[in-house]
Amino acid sequence: MTKGILGRKVGMTQIFLADGTAVPVTVIEAGPCSVLQIRTVDRDGYESVQLGFGSKPRRLAARSERGHVAKLDSKRRKKLSAAGVEVLAKADCDPPRFIRELRGAANGLEVGKQITVDVLNGCEAVDVIGYTKGCGYQGAMKRHGFKGQRATHGVKKVHRHMGGTGALASNRGGGRMKKGKKMPGQYGNERVTMRNLKVARIDSDKNLLLVRGGIPGPAGAYVIVRETNKVGS
Repeated sequence: MTKGILGRKVGMTQIFLADGTAVPVTVIEAGPCSVLQIRTVDRDGYESVQLGFGSKPRRLAARSERGHVAKLDSKRRKKLSAAGVEVLAKADCDPPRFIRELRGAANGLEVGKQITVDVLNGCEAVDVIGYTKGCGYQGAMKRHGFKGQRATHGVKKVHRHMGGTGALASNRGGGRMKKGKKMPGQYGNERVTMRNLKVARIDSDKNLLLVRGGIPGPAGAYVIVRETNKVGS
């Protein structure tokens, strides 16, 4: 499995190097994570390890969520057992709030095992995957950085409009809007990968990972941290 772990963004702060240089870092609560499933080529067609981070009270979890991590009695389960179908092992833990898979072989991992931030020991740089802050429906100026219309000389009440759209204005190309045209729409809430972030510090006692620079998402957002594969870092 690629060295990686799930976590939660705590916030940003700064640390000082030995020469007194201030370095901005992002604090990530990395782990502990439970191994929920192990995918194999024979059964699933690919290899990966499914991890779960955080815990949800069983009374607030749906039955499907509870059955994913613990054995539940059901008619279907009894029929499968009677037919001799092998039932997958369960992690026997609380239902996690955040579940993701990391591609690669298990390398000795077993279902139910705990993974801590120590798995990243020796990693000089990591990739952090998360979702940016959602800003809702925004105009072209905020979404794409358009300068808008002039403030005078005939422009009235349309100063923040995007202006002509090309195809519709000139009736070229069939008189239809081309795909990918920069227009108002949903802004933010996109999956973003920050690559090759240097690992500043690992605190095993508090399960904290400090990386240089910023990562996507607000404080409290869930993220995926994995060892970078960027060459020439």
